[in-house]
Amino acid sequence: MRLFLHELRGELRLYWRSRELAFFTFLLPMILFLLLGFAYGDDRIDKIRGSDYLLAGTMGYGVVATAFAGLAIVLVIRREEGILKRLRSTPLPAPTYLTAVLATTMVVFLVQAVCIVALGMAVFDASFPHRIASLALALVLGAISFAALGVGLTGLVRRAEGASAVVNAIYFPMLFISGSFFERDTFPGFLQAVSNVLPLTYFIKLVTDIMLRGDEIWDRLGDVAVLGAWGVFGALLAARRFRWVPAED
Repeated sequence: MRLFLHELRGELRLYWRSRELAFFTFLLPMILFLLLGFAYGDDRIDKIRGSDYLLAGTMGYGVVATAFAGLAIVLVIRREEGILKRLRSTPLPAPTYLTAVLATTMVVFLVQAVCIVALGMAVFDASFPHRIASLALALVLGAISFAALGVGLTGLVRRAEGASAVVNAIYFPMLFISGSFFERDTFPGFLQAVSNVLPLTYFIKLVTDIMLRGDEIWDRLGDVAVLGAWGVFGALLAARRFRWVPAED
């Protein structure tokens, strides 16, 4: 436990010291939330006030940016620079290191979610979520699932130079197709079919139903099951493809 806490503190410091990582994964979703909220926050999206709809969508953006994209890029860069390989020769157990990295992602995303809710309440008069326990469980489930997918994706990216390109090519289209910023019903049928299998779609639906419709997480077991299934898929992919050494080794 002492090693884990020490590594967790170190990873949190590394995260906040990386200005680019902190900006693009932590601050950018909130900036986009403000911009879109000012643009059409008073409109109705899926029978929900635009700013409230964007609140849930921004949490979806946050979990993908932090737990999926940011995590995958960092791990690929550390692997290709030989950092992960050198870590294997230290007294720090590999599971402890990975757990600390994943816990850092979890902490950052949960702090981000609190900031997004506070921003929505302060700027757009959003209501305080009443189902706090269910919302917390949904956020944790989403973070775990996307983190597992992010770790699994690292095994498919062979070069640090291509990490950002590969990750962005996956997560940016997913943000729009899953309805983070726009109502999915306005998309063509084939895009709606794609949306119906994406994990982010079910995360946003789950958070929306808990925050804005007053559901408990156990009322949305279908969404929970799909998110959990994607998380299991990511974990299996990570177990099979995750590497500690650079691709050329």
